[in-house]
Amino acid sequence: MSKPDPPRLAILGAGPIGLEAGLYARQLKLPFTIYEQGKVGEHMWRWGHVRLFSPFGMNTTSLGRKAIAAVKPDHAFPPDDVCTSGREHVERYLSPLAELMRDRIKTETRVVNVARAGLLKHEGVGDTSRAKQPFLLLIRERNVDRFEQADIVLDCTGSYSHHRWLGPSGIPALGESQAEPHIAYGLVDILGDAKKDYVNKSVLVIGAGYSAATTVSSLAKLAEEHQATWTTWISRASHTQPLRRIANDPLRERDRLTSHANNLATRTDANVEFRASTHVEAIESLQGNQGFRVALRTGGTRKTMDVDKIIANVGYSPDRAIYRELQIHECYATFGPMKLAACLAGAKSHDCMKEVAHGPESLRNPEPNYFLLGAKSYGRNSNFLLRIGFEQVRDVFTLITGDGKLNAYS
Repeated sequence: MSKPDPPRLAILGAGPIGLEAGLYARQLKLPFTIYEQGKVGEHMWRWGHVRLFSPFGMNTTSLGRKAIAAVKPDHAFPPDDVCTSGREHVERYLSPLAELMRDRIKTETRVVNVARAGLLKHEGVGDTSRAKQPFLLLIRERNVDRFEQADIVLDCTGSYSHHRWLGPSGIPALGESQAEPHIAYGLVDILGDAKKDYVNKSVLVIGAGYSAATTVSSLAKLAEEHQATWTTWISRASHTQPLRRIANDPLRERDRLTSHANNLATRTDANVEFRASTHVEAIESLQGNQGFRVALRTGGTRKTMDVDKIIANVGYSPDRAIYRELQIHECYATFGPMKLAACLAGAKSHDCMKEVAHGPESLRNPEPNYFLLGAKSYGRNSNFLLRIGFEQVRDVFTLITGDGKLNAYS
């Protein structure tokens, strides 16, 4: 009897987790293709001016280091305890990894949808017949569409490119959809490439997480040199300080940012005004690209203000359109896969450093052989760390190979 062909893997996304999955498949000699709609490390590159909280040693694996060192013995990795910027991480780690698999990576290639060949979403529910059919991938490359097939799909597409809305209760503010092209939803390089756009401007920043804190800290630094720069920082939370400080935080960069941002929010001399319990109700783009008129509501009080710029650091959501024709069991609160979301919901701590991987079974979906990994697997839960994603990769390959002791790191 002839040996069956190994399963064909489609890995969606060439970020840290997608590349790690590719390395694992390469180590195990499984056929795979990595599809990336931008360039390698696209999301990390977009916010790449920002320094990571976690040190370099936590954001790499022995498999990756050994693979790079095998072909580039003189490659210099940053020290394990150094917190690199996102761009440094791409240049010093992700790009050399991708170079090892360049014949298996298709950049500027988007996976638009994934379905089961010959089956609709509602067909074969709970039936093993679905697993016998390959996945059908709609691929778009240089505005030309084609179909490709795979036996296993690892969805590592992340969530950074799909922002949430800044209006009340998570829906768009009035006028936000029309103003969306002119609003910054990501981490803006205020002290670098985008500096000229924010010098001596009035800026409204929305959010109460580390992204908003990073933005406000940069704007306050800009105001030291350009004193007409003014920041209004709003949060729907009621705390007098926007960020909760973690006692004995092991991530020094995170603790430093938290302390600095909270200090800016309570000072009166940093050109920063912080307003708690406040949300955006409406946005109007002013004629002639003259900024925005924004209606804010604090409790029962509505106030209108004009600003030059809006930066909405309100979080991100996974792109669920990719698998809309598959039988994915989503958490109704986070959009993460249900089994994993249930494990995360039971966690006693909200500190990402205390997160652990929850084993191979937490990654299973009703759709056989479709796995959500990385930040996307956490949905709207922001406690994801790269080291968790690396453990997910190990876990998912134990499912793929059926080897419960599998460890390609050895």
